[in-house]
Order: sequence, then structure tokens, then C-alpha cells
Amino acid sequence: MELPQMPELMGLSLLLGLLALMATAAVARGWLRAEEETGSRSAGQKANGFPPDKSLKSKKQKQHQRIRKEKPQQHNFTHRLLAAALKSHSGNISCMDFSSNGKYLATCADDRTVRIWSTKDFLQREHRSLRANVELDHATLVRFSPDCRAFIVWLANGDTLRVFKMTKREDGGYTFTANPEDFPKKHKAPVINIGIADTGKFIMTVSSDTTILIWNLKGHVLSTINTNQMNNTYAAISPCSRFVASCGFTPDVKVWEVCFGKKGDFQEVVRAFELKGHSAAVHFFAFSNDSRRMASVSKDGTWKLWDTDVEYKKQQDPYLLRTGCFEEASTMLCRLALSPDAQVLALASGSSIHLYNTRRGEKEECFEQVHGECITDLSFDITGRLLASCGDRAVRLFHNTPGHRAVVEEMQGLLKRASNESTRQRLQQQLTQAQEALRSLGALKK
Repeated sequence: MELPQMPELMGLSLLLGLLALMATAAVARGWLRAEEETGSRSAGQKANGFPPDKSLKSKKQKQHQRIRKEKPQQHNFTHRLLAAALKSHSGNISCMDFSSNGKYLATCADDRTVRIWSTKDFLQREHRSLRANVELDHATLVRFSPDCRAFIVWLANGDTLRVFKMTKREDGGYTFTANPEDFPKKHKAPVINIGIADTGKFIMTVSSDTTILIWNLKGHVLSTINTNQMNNTYAAISPCSRFVASCGFTPDVKVWEVCFGKKGDFQEVVRAFELKGHSAAVHFFAFSNDSRRMASVSKDGTWKLWDTDVEYKKQQDPYLLRTGCFEEASTMLCRLALSPDAQVLALASGSSIHLYNTRRGEKEECFEQVHGECITDLSFDITGRLLASCGDRAVRLFHNTPGHRAVVEEMQGLLKRASNESTRQRLQQQLTQAQEALRSLGALKK
């Protein structure tokens, strides 16, 4: 075997050595450039009065930590009719509910808490609240029990109902205890509302498909309702606890009666009546406090007020009392709230609220950009004097001036027809109270 010649070996060695030198020089040049940049940055920091960083990596980590810790700024809103803003939640509020005795307001948010507020503090400078923690989940919906000793929530991740009992302590506070077992999972689509009948006989849950479930308080399904509305956008129990109503893709509101026997045993759910008159899908509806009036808002750009005090078992249909225009409803989802006496209708679209007098159909107040996010819930308190809304991390409460004006108009009309002095005195007292309320808010029309 022949060995390679020496000149060829020497040439190969020289070539490899030259390549190694070039690589070493390139690495050294890059290292020197990095050192110069670091040195110039440190010199600039010294010139500005700052000590040089020991580690660029640690500085970036601190910046990321600082950004993570900074909370988003709270949306600022002011208005002459703003009565209060409740600001204890650290997450966006999705739902709220006034207790039947009027003493409390419950709110739930994605910060894994439910807060119970005292309504007597609403017009004070400080607003007290009690916190109930939702372990390993957060609530999207909340409702008080009729006796105000418990509340139910819908769990976002668990997709089920959880019951919390409220136990009063000696110091006047409350202890909140979740029931050991949640309700069984039955819905196949996202749940959009829950409710408890004021009689305490049943619970309702509704999902975005076409399903409404009627439960007893122990978590057993009593009845399943198929709304046949393509999809549901809302459903609720009437204040009288007789009815469950729903709306959705179809241009009507369907109402069922939940029937119980004389001994309180569940019997059946039967169709009661429908609200027919809209020409497009219905976004939302609400009952008056006595369940004798209902209001609805539709994608056809109108709202309607109905007289539902009818003998539906004799095939009597509800009467349409008033139709109003609300063009925002034709382009976006809307919510509404009806005052307890049905005199005022509140409509929410996006982050704005509009108040209408239902007797004349006229818009009387408008609150724009109330929240930093779209409004998620809207409700009058049981007195009808305050309107509450939520959409970001705060609940905002407004004075219901259209409600006071409606009382003034009604009392003035009744005074003209009053026949005896005692009636006139009572009406005059109510008139004076409403006028004083408007005067104190700077809303009394001359």
C-alpha cells in the first residue's frame, strides 16, 4: 500500500489551520462587540444617575413581573343621576340579584367570589360587602333564595348549580357554606340564566339550545321544556311563581304555567300564552312585580309593553299596550329591565342605558359608556327608586327620575278625580314626596 506524499499532507494541514484561525477570529469579534454594547449601555446609565445592571436577563424578568402585577385601570364614569358605584370585585361582574326583602344585593364575578352588599349603604360614602369564595371555579349567575338565607350560583367550569347557605354570626356578619354536593349535570349547551320561584317550590335553568329544566330544591329534574325557538336567548320565572317564559330566535315570547297540587306536589307544565307582535327575534323580556305586565325588545328595532292579566285558560290573549322604537336593538343584543310598577323601561345596548316612560313611550334619560365592557346585567331594586347595572368590575346605581315623574303624573290625574278628603290627602302626600325627590336631584320640570 502506498503512503500519501508529504506535500499533499502539508497542504491539507495548512488549510485546516487557516479555517480554525478564521473561526476563532469571528467568535472573538462578536464577543468584543457585545462587550462594547454592554459597556456603552452601562456608561449611559451611569451618566443618567443609574447604576449599571448586573444582569440584563434579570432586568427583563423584573419588567415582565411589573407588567403582570399592574391591574387594568377602572373605568371612570360620572353623571348627575349616578347614586353610587360598588367597587370591591377584582374581576368583571357577570350577574347580580336583589333579595326579596330588599336588604341585599348579590354580585358574582370571574374573580372566584360572590359579594353580598347591604342596600342601606348604597347612598352612603362607604359600601360594605361580605365575600363568599367559590372554590376552584367562578360563578357566572347568582340568585337569592326566597327566605334570603341562601343563594345559588351557576359554575363556569363545573357547568352545574351550587347552593350556598348563609348563617348569621353573633357579630352581625354571615358565614357562607357550600352544600357538599352540586346539582347533577343535565344541560348539553351553555346555561344562560337561572332562577328560584318566590314560593320556593322549584328552580329553573335555561341553556342556549332550546332546553329549560324545572328542578326541585334537592336537585331532581321535575320537567324538561323544549321551547322550539331554534335557540334560547333568555328565560325567567315570573315574580308570582306561576309562570316560566322564554324568548329566542322566533319573534314571540312563550309562557308556560308550572302547576302544583294543593299539597304542594308538582303536577305538570302547560302552555299558558304567547306574546305575538314582533317581526324578528326577541332579545329579552321582563315581568312587572305583580306579573300583570311584561315588556319585550326585539331585533325588529322595537320594544313592547303587554297586559298579561288575562284569562288564558279561556283562550284570552295578552293585550299590546305600547310600542316604542329602539333602533339599537336591530344591530346588537339588548337587555331590558321593567320597574316594579311597570312605569319605566330600561334598555341596555353595548355599554349605554336608555330609560323610557312606558305610558307615553318617550325616552327620558340616557347614560352613555356606563361601563368599560358591555353591560351584562340590568335590574331595578324592589322599591323602583334605583336602577343597577354591571359590565366591568363595578356595579353602578342610578336614581330613577322617570319613575318619580311617572308618580307625579299619576297622582295629579288621580287628585282631579278624588272624591273624599282622606283620599286627596294621601294622594297629595305621594305627589309631594315624588316632587321633593325630583327637586333634590335637580330634575323637577318647571
